[in-house]
Order: sequence, then C-alpha cells, then structure tokens
Amino acid sequence: MGHGGNVVDELVTDHREVEELFGKIEALPSGHKDRKLRADQVTMELVRHSVAEEAYLYPAVREHVPGGDAIADKELEDHAKAEQIMKDLEGCEADDPEFDRLIRMLMTEIRDHVADEEGNLFPRLRAACSPEALDELGDKVRQAKKTAPTRPHPAAPDKPPANKMLAPGVGLVDRMRDALTGRGKKS
Repeated sequence: MGHGGNVVDELVTDHREVEELFGKIEALPSGHKDRKLRADQVTMELVRHSVAEEAYLYPAVREHVPGGDAIADKELEDHAKAEQIMKDLEGCEADDPEFDRLIRMLMTEIRDHVADEEGNLFPRLRAACSPEALDELGDKVRQAKKTAPTRPHPAAPDKPPANKMLAPGVGLVDRMRDALTGRGKKS
C-alpha cells in the first residue's frame, strides 16, 4: 500500500485492496491452506492501515471535524475489536473450525467500519480540511504505513504520542519476524 494523493484517496484505495483480499478468501473452500496465507496478508495490510489512521487521521478528525472526538473514539473502538479478532485469528490454521468463524467476524467488522468511514467520516473530513491539509495527511499516512507493525498488538497504545513513538520499533520487529518465517508470502 502507498498510492499517492490525499488521505481520503489513500485510505479508500487501501479499503479496496483489503476487500479484494477478502474476496480471495471467500473464493477458496473452507480449510484450504491458502485461506491462512490470505488472512495473514489481510492482517498485515489492516494493521499498517490502522496504525496510520490512529497516528494521523483520528487526531486530525478530533482537531478539525465538528464532533470529531466522538467519531474518533468510535473508530478506535472498531479498531480494537478488529485487532482482537486478528490476534485470535493469528493462532488458527485454515483447517481449524474457529478459523472460518473468526474470518467471517473480521470481514463483517471491517466492512462495517469501511462503510462508516467512507459514508460519514471521510465526507466530514473533506468538508473541514483544505485540499493541502488532506494532501499533507496523505503523505503522513503513507510514511506511517512504511514503518508500522504488521501483526496485531491489542495492548499497544492507539493514541499519540505513545503510538507514534512505539510503532516504528514494533514494526521493525514484526517485519523481521515476517521475513524469517515467510509470513504473508506464498510458499
């Protein structure tokens, strides 16, 4: 991920990529080993996306959008639910009966979250911020995704400044683990 453009365009493109991965999971039969590969890939993308939103998008929503605190708090709650599901999913193989239940829960949670962001938050943010501010936020989000963790860490802080300080170090460790284990790569 990392597409260019303003923050809304960047995040909407991320949403479409995650939905494409969900479609690939849904196209495979229950128990197929590639469902785990795709679940790992979607988790990696979602964690990077979430960390970037938590570091830059939601603080901007709090600052610029009327009623932004309540909106950002709800989005953070959605992230916490999804992150816990991803953490539980991380311990399941594709043939585990729990895998199908968890992946369905994750898809439902993320699809609802995306619909809310795209239908509610993004239009309000566009109305409240200048095009230049949205472009600058897009740049910050892209940078954050490059160093963000790739694994769920439900106990990690989700608000600045702690999340901005810890995410790059945790991200480095996650990427090293992924490289060593081949996580998210087709064998």
